[in-house]
Amino acid sequence: MKESDIKKILQKVRTGTLSIEKAVESLRTLPFEDIGFAHIDHHRSLRQGFPEVIWGEGKSAEQLIAIIRKMRDKKYPILATRVDKKKAAQVKKIFPEATYYPASRALTVVCGRTEPKGRGMILVISAGTSDIPVAEEAVITARIMGNPVEHIYDVGVAGIHRLMSQTEKLFAANVLIVVAGMEGALPSVVGGLVSRPVIAVPTSTGYGSSFGGITALLGMLNSCASGIAVVNIDNGFGAGYVASLINQGS
Repeated sequence: MKESDIKKILQKVRTGTLSIEKAVESLRTLPFEDIGFAHIDHHRSLRQGFPEVIWGEGKSAEQLIAIIRKMRDKKYPILATRVDKKKAAQVKKIFPEATYYPASRALTVVCGRTEPKGRGMILVISAGTSDIPVAEEAVITARIMGNPVEHIYDVGVAGIHRLMSQTEKLFAANVLIVVAGMEGALPSVVGGLVSRPVIAVPTSTGYGSSFGGITALLGMLNSCASGIAVVNIDNGFGAGYVASLINQGS
């Protein structure tokens, strides 16, 4: 439940158009709702400005559907991450309005229009084509949270002229998310060019000595460029969320 929804309920109680009993019924599921296998945090939107996000991996389609149904009743914008195609198809049978993004394995259910909140544009950059699934997770996260988002893909340091042809977008962005595997060098390059916050996302893309993204992670943590923060390996969601908080002035 959003803060504006609670204010509407209290206003109706004050004017006598809603009884105290009905108001209590509307607020009964705050701060969470126990549905047996999950405790849905309905208070999170009040505390953090965005509803609870569903981690889809490890949950059955039936569990996803039950959680989405309860959140949809509250008219939340719903984001589920790491949902495979089979489970997504089952969810879409129940919620035809759901949108599934196969590359990132993200699924969204939005009632109405996403409220714009961002102060500027978030730019998501991927070093290689193989990094796009993680970059797309960041794009979808930042967009559903109300931010204008643009992207530039496959502009890694092996052909840095590809990035330099996009300087107009680089300098126009309010926050930048840079996704890279291998040696993870691209965030340092971007961080040395722009005056805005850069969120670096290491991916597990690379040959054996990339150690599943550890090499990229350590390279980003040791960047000589200022203004760079680093999230976990393959964590496009985390990058998109933090970028949204920065872009909305939280």
